[in-house]
Order: sequence, then structure tokens, then C-alpha cells
Amino acid sequence: MKHNYLNNLPLDEAKALYTAHLHAAGFSATAETVRTADANGRVLAKAVYAKICSPHYNASAMDGVAVRAQDTFTASEHDPLLLTPDMYRVVDTGDPIPDGFDAVIMVEDLIDAGDGAYTILSGVHPWQNVRQVGEDICMGDMIAPTGTALTPALCGAMLAGGVTMVDVLRRPLVGIIPTGDEIVPPTDAPKTGEIIEFNSSVFRGMLAEYNADATLYPITPDKKDAIRDALQTALDECDAVLISAGSSAGRDDYTSEIIASLGTVLVHGLAIKPGKPAVLGEALGKPVIGLPGYPVSAIVVMTEVVAGVLAQWYGKTQNTQETVQAVLGRKIVSSLKYTEYVRVALGRLGGKLLASPLSRGAGVITSFTKADGILTVPQNCEGYETGETVPVRLLRPAAEIEKTLIVTGSHDPLIDEVADLLAQTGAPFRVSSTHVGSMGAIYALKGGLAHMGAIHLLDENGAYNESYIKRFFPDGGAVIEKGVGRMQGLMVARGNPLHIKDFTDIRHVRYVNRQRGAGTRILCDHLLRENGIDAAEINGYDNEEYTHTAVAALIAAGNADAGLGIYSAAKMYGLDFIPICRETYDFLIAEDCADDPMVRAFLDTLRSAACRECLARMGGYSLED
Repeated sequence: MKHNYLNNLPLDEAKALYTAHLHAAGFSATAETVRTADANGRVLAKAVYAKICSPHYNASAMDGVAVRAQDTFTASEHDPLLLTPDMYRVVDTGDPIPDGFDAVIMVEDLIDAGDGAYTILSGVHPWQNVRQVGEDICMGDMIAPTGTALTPALCGAMLAGGVTMVDVLRRPLVGIIPTGDEIVPPTDAPKTGEIIEFNSSVFRGMLAEYNADATLYPITPDKKDAIRDALQTALDECDAVLISAGSSAGRDDYTSEIIASLGTVLVHGLAIKPGKPAVLGEALGKPVIGLPGYPVSAIVVMTEVVAGVLAQWYGKTQNTQETVQAVLGRKIVSSLKYTEYVRVALGRLGGKLLASPLSRGAGVITSFTKADGILTVPQNCEGYETGETVPVRLLRPAAEIEKTLIVTGSHDPLIDEVADLLAQTGAPFRVSSTHVGSMGAIYALKGGLAHMGAIHLLDENGAYNESYIKRFFPDGGAVIEKGVGRMQGLMVARGNPLHIKDFTDIRHVRYVNRQRGAGTRILCDHLLRENGIDAAEINGYDNEEYTHTAVAALIAAGNADAGLGIYSAAKMYGLDFIPICRETYDFLIAEDCADDPMVRAFLDTLRSAACRECLARMGGYSLED
């Protein structure tokens, strides 16, 4: 019997054709709102921002007594201090700090002196053993960007940030239609000629791994009208449909013909083995895929095609599996007609990773249950010799490697916004950012610990960044890419109740500073020198925070009166802002990473129209020339 396939397309070509067609047909996820407590495993439809700070009040971090720190400064082992009942309030871990108190002494450090008094041998500094407002999460901080798959910890973080409902992408519902006159439901006593229908169970498990729901339709006999009716029902109820069996070229194989009657067949026949008799079609804007009846063939098509289709639903690219180099334990001969997928078992012997080919039969599902990896034999290759080193794609986890762009240095919310824009465009990498200050960025790049770092370092001549690069990279090794201009100033409570006019007024208020090495800390020190102010005069000079939003949160909570920061953070918290200077916020990039596609994509996104709109909403920025 002649096998009349429409195509024998290479897999990559077929997938590109199918992806483009589905995109044009509008195949993509819509959003829905769910309870955050029930959102584990869902994919964010848009970025999530904290609605409140966590903690949202000043909380005791220890069991003990709340005190006024200044009352304890004189305590020492040589000169113990007696705490009388009017000098403290008893608190347990998590209790609010009573008004007028600003530190906690641990119960272990209290010596009972009788009559409700305690003796202490050392003092505490302001806010010691206190979880200040925003210690964990600051209101307005981005908790997770668009496209993030939610984990239990992320759901907990969102709840801690006051986010009780969240917008997620709707999970696709995939209909599974098993077909065949000889197919019967699972049983422990099948009759001769009956084939147990277990493929659907495999598909449902794989769909769950692809973050999709499945609905299983009854076994449909090999009759055109019955299969067509089943497909029409599934199209009315589901987002995509899998038809199991009937995709080959036999007497009762009607899948391709039926899909064409309701929609379009793009591909019938892939140049892969196993998996050749697959049908890739579309009807009503929904994917309809005919899977081979042989289980291994079907699993290969699920892995190579269906996984990518469902990734497309979420606006992502298909995850690639880790590939290792292994020494082939037995010769493999392959046809030049197909790309062949050979299941292999892996083991280490004598320091070498060995690959042992398993059964290549399309119906031998146990070859998948035993396989540790897949060896892909290209279509233009006749096979591999024993002892040859070959690439093997892992099926079992072994030190998962993720594609990550590491950004460090000075904090700015725009880094999160750029990361979110990248996620919205389906960038095949994620951005990991840490806030270690501008000098931290320089040290990280010198040590090869990051791709790029954000800096805004002011020198004694009033210029930004370049003199530091010349000093720390005299022989090269790093380059500067222009970032943004941003407005720095004093953030103060709404209405400016203390009537702060300029930087010199911080001598008379409670100040909150940035950490040593931060560009904003360097700016603070520069302004102190410029105005002849001794740091010792500043109440709170050593009260350090690592982000602009953390500074803003403490001012909004009343824990401090003023702090240097950027306008966007002040706006986020509804604070008044006293402008001081416009600074240059640039990106320092390791020289050997300058052409890295992730770095280029980040910078391109920073300069995009979408980012310009985002910066305009945030306020206080201008893109550098």
C-alpha cells in the first residue's frame, strides 16, 4: 500500500511554519483574575507590585523589652544601667513597637533586679532588634515580572505585600480524542486484538508539565463522521485538540482528511523518526494535532511540537533541555531520510559519561521509561561509531542551567521595568538584579561576577563615572553604556511638616542614609563636604538602607524625616521631593560581555519607546544621548 503523506518536512521548518500560522490565527492566552492563595503554578499576565510594606508596622524582632535607645547609651559592664519600669515596655517577637520607643533589648540580655527593674550591661542603638517598616518588601516594589511562573514562595511574598488577587494567564484546555476500533479502556484482562488505550494518560501527564489542563473524550471508532463530530465538539469546548492515532496512511487513517474538512492542514509528515506520521493543523484559530498511535512516536511529537505550541500560548519560547557530551557505547546506523531520536541510558565509568542506546521501536514505551537522554541523529548523518563522542539531551535533571543576565550595582526600579518589558516580548532569558551599590558594581565586574552593573559615581570635580572607570580599570576590561539621567533630591513627608528647605537642614531632622559604596551615599558625603557639615552632626547618618524605595518607606512610615533618593521613589510613596541635582545613571559592562545578546537586548529595551513611556510614568528620568 502506498503511503500518501503530504509532506516530509524537516522538524525546524515545520515548527516555524506552524508557529507563524498559529500566531496569525491569534492563538494566545487571555488573562483571568484568581486568588493569590490559589495561584501557585500559574503564569503572571502582568507584573505584580506590592500594595503595602512588609512588615507594615515597626515590629519587635525579639522577645524582650522595648526601650528608647538613647536611654541605654551609657550602659557597660563597668557601669551597668538600671532599667526601671517606666523606661521599657515588654514585647514579644512580632509585637508592635510602642510609640516613643525605638529599640528592643533581648530577654537574654536582661538581668532581673527586682521590683520590675532590670540591669543591662550594654546599650542598644536606634532600631536594633526591630523589624522596620518595609524590611522585607516595600510598597511599590515589583514582586514579580510579567510571565513569571508562580511558586509557593512568590505567592507568599505577594500576600505579604497585600496582593490578594492576581492577574494570570488562563491555562489552556486541551482536548484529547483517542481513536481506533481496536482501542479499549485500561483493563487487566484485554482480549486478543484489543489494545489498551494508555496514550491519553501519558498525554495528560505531559500536558500538566506544560502548564495545561486536559479533557479526555470517549474512545472514538475509526469512522469519519464519528471522528469529525468528536473534533467539532472538542473545538467548541477547548483551546487545542490532540487526536490520538489515525494520522498515518493506512486504510482507516482519517485524521488529516477530517482536520482539513474543518480547517487547514499545514503539515502531514515530519522528517523525524519516530514521529513521522504527525499532522499539524488548525481550525477555528485553534491547533489541531494528529499524533501517531505508537506511544514513543507520539511522545516525541508531544515533546518536539506540542510543548512548543503551548509555550507559544504563554508568549514564551519552548524550554530547551540540557545537553551533555557522552561517549557512545554502541554503533548507531541511521537513515538519511529522517532526523532520528535515539533513547539512551547514561552512566559514568572511568571518568567518562557513557551512552548506551535503548530499543528504537516506536511502540516500545519502556525505552522512554528507562531512558536518561535522547541522542539526536541529524538527517544528513548516517550514524555514529562506537566510542564516538556525541551530544545527548538530558531527560532527567542534572544541575539545571538557566539563562540569566546578572545585573548588579546601584538600585533603581527601572531595572525591574526593563526586565518586565523583556519578559513581555518573550526574551529567552531572565534578569537577576542585586542592589550592592555603585562601588559594588565595580568590584563585581573586576571579579567576573556579573555581566553588567549600574553606577552613578560622583567625583570631586562634579563629573560622573568616567574617572572611577579609569581608576579601577586602567588597562581596560570594562566599558560604559549610557543609561539615563535621573533627579536626586531629599525625600520628606507629604506636606513637608518640618519645613525642610535644602540639604543643610538634615542637621536638624532624623536622616536615613544609603549603604557605604552606594552612589547616593557618595553624593551625600559630597554634599556634606561642600556644605561644611560633619557627619557626626547627622542624626541617622549610620542608619543605612539598600534601596531608594526602602528609604522612602521609612520616611512614609515616620521612622525618619528625610533621606536622599530619586524622584520616582518619592512619587511612589506620595512624599514631597526637594530636588538637588540631575545625575548620570550608567551601565558598566564587562568588556567580554559587551556583545552578549542578553546585554544588547537589555540596552535595546532600555532605549525603546515602551521604556520611554514607562520612565515618563515613573517620573524623574531622561534618557541620555
